[in-house]
Amino acid sequence: MGYPEDVLAPDEQLILHRHPHWKMLFWPIVTLIGATAIAGFLGGLAWRNTEDQVRMVLLLLIGLVWVGVVGWRVIAAVIAWKSTHFIVTGRRVLVRQGVITHTGIDIPLSRISSVQFRHGVVDRMLGTGTLIIGSSSEEPLEYDDIPQVQQVHSLLYHQVFEADRGRGDQPWTGGYR
Repeated sequence: MGYPEDVLAPDEQLILHRHPHWKMLFWPIVTLIGATAIAGFLGGLAWRNTEDQVRMVLLLLIGLVWVGVVGWRVIAAVIAWKSTHFIVTGRRVLVRQGVITHTGIDIPLSRISSVQFRHGVVDRMLGTGTLIIGSSSEEPLEYDDIPQVQQVHSLLYHQVFEADRGRGDQPWTGGYR
């Protein structure tokens, strides 16, 4: 599974590993389609209405602007999506993100005081939402665009419950032991 296994202790069990929901990529995809359409249209205009040197300069400028927009708005968003990890183990919740600058937070299950979720109509249709984790000593932490947020909420709640009972390394399987 790659990355999550690198951050686990030798006897720690991976229960859940998720990237943010694909809806995070909706606007970058719209940007890619729009930028490509506009660049194609402008390239066609430049091809038809200009000659030799001017045509090449305009086509080069249109291409460079397209590459800049796609790199800035699309590729950066895909890299941010791919490099964000939400991980639940038998002992803790981890969030890792970043490529050049890595940031991360670990919350031991024993420190979690509440687990909530929130999702609106669009989020429910897409199967995503915001997971809110209350820690005993800090402001609640909110994680947006968690896929299948209700299932993650339920799993995390049961992991916290089992950790309180002293069975934190055994994943909840949907039944009560």
